[in-house]
Amino acid sequence: MPIKVQNDLPARQIMIDENVFVMDENRAMAQDIRPLRIAVLNLMPLKEDTEVQLLRSLSNTPLQIDLTFLTTATYVGTNTAKSHLDQFYLTFEDVKEQKFDGLIITGAPVEQMEFEEVTYWEELKQIMDWSKTNVTSTLHICWGAQAGLYYHYGIPKLPLKEKLFGLFRHTVMNRREPLVRGFDDSFFMPHSRHTTVSREAIAANPELTIMAESEEAGVFLVMAKGGRQIYIMGHPEYDRVTLDKEYKRDLSKGLPIAIPKNYYPNDDPAETPSLLWRAHANTLYTNWVNYYVYQATPYDVNNIGQ
Repeated sequence: MPIKVQNDLPARQIMIDENVFVMDENRAMAQDIRPLRIAVLNLMPLKEDTEVQLLRSLSNTPLQIDLTFLTTATYVGTNTAKSHLDQFYLTFEDVKEQKFDGLIITGAPVEQMEFEEVTYWEELKQIMDWSKTNVTSTLHICWGAQAGLYYHYGIPKLPLKEKLFGLFRHTVMNRREPLVRGFDDSFFMPHSRHTTVSREAIAANPELTIMAESEEAGVFLVMAKGGRQIYIMGHPEYDRVTLDKEYKRDLSKGLPIAIPKNYYPNDDPAETPSLLWRAHANTLYTNWVNYYVYQATPYDVNNIGQ
């Protein structure tokens, strides 16, 4: 996919080095087509890592995408340089009068806090409410999915006895929807979280459809409102070494952490982690962009929500 990004975004060069087709602003302006406008509310602390992961995940269709990165105004993290945020990020206040074909709300390292205790919760509520009228389809990831289910449907998150950490096998539950088109019957996906959402609470809501789940990791993929809202409980965008970095980071801090399940060959952290989810992750993001963004959005972006 020709992804349009600012010419000097650091993630752009990484994509070029990986032979991912990333279009600069000058070339994009020369093409007589309307690109899909997708906003990314990046709540992860290492924002540049997440930028690269999402660019990889969105790079597998022939559609042109114009990405807008958003951050919260009510909380500014310290893990990403302020100069990077000032140059490449906007806030909700900057875009609230605009329309977007798609919106991605990422995870965040605040899952052990009550939603109302999170500094930017009121701002996030505004954004999620705005998404109902200004965005064709919103993709919620990990904590972002838990936050969305809580805000839109009143479903709370629940603490786990220990961190769910590693690769877990999932089963497709509903093949009628193109969201899982091309999926095998079972597939692996990464998880890294301390909380979960009750399957019973999701299944009891007629507006929610469980698309895939795991015996060990619980519900993975949920769809609502004909695909206008999609909830992913894990991290399909993670790259090969993300869990490895998290594991070694927690070890270095003396935090209680188990070896991520089904991740290292022979459960040996000295070995290169197994990459078992990339094909299904790419398929998931491609299906979302194609069937729930591109196929569903009006040609005139101003007509979104009408």
